[in-house]
Amino acid sequence: MKTFDWESRIREWSRQRIEALEEYEQEELPPEVIESGSLGYPGATEEQISAAEARLGLTFPPSYREFLKVSNGLHSTSEYGFRFYSVEEIEWYIIGEESSIDNLIELYQDFEPVPDEEYFIYGNEQSHIRVEHLQTCLEISTEDYQMSVLLNPQVIKSDGEWEAWYFDSKYGDATRYSSFCEMMEEILNDPEFLA
Repeated sequence: MKTFDWESRIREWSRQRIEALEEYEQEELPPEVIESGSLGYPGATEEQISAAEARLGLTFPPSYREFLKVSNGLHSTSEYGFRFYSVEEIEWYIIGEESSIDNLIELYQDFEPVPDEEYFIYGNEQSHIRVEHLQTCLEISTEDYQMSVLLNPQVIKSDGEWEAWYFDSKYGDATRYSSFCEMMEEILNDPEFLA
């Protein structure tokens, strides 16, 4: 697994996001964010992570576990904005979304399935999602402008990493990443990503 310095990356990303918000006076940040200078929360304990895994009946991908140990979720920068869940809040995406998932599956049933050689291309050339995977995805963030972050246990690499989706529920599509770490590299390199 690729090592990733979550603490310093979250701290630097937070600094850039907070400065941008203060410059444009877009939102009033929570007092704890101003005081700490970080959009991260205190890290989850091994006991908290293990309890969430037991509740959900799974083992989190390694990079996501490491992220949670450093920051048990990420603050939103606005009252209704995008926020990464704490381990206690993580849930299966299908809960409350069963009918919308069924509708998407029905919508896509006349399309040719995406072959593996096309599906497993990431980046700008990637193909559509496999909508049936939504039935087993984990939702690890709130939804903002109908976008949320999902982890897909239908695609697990040899190192234990799961595919990660930046999912658009309005259009039933996603930007897919080969791992949570890969997705977060893009997010943390761009202070405007979750703006």
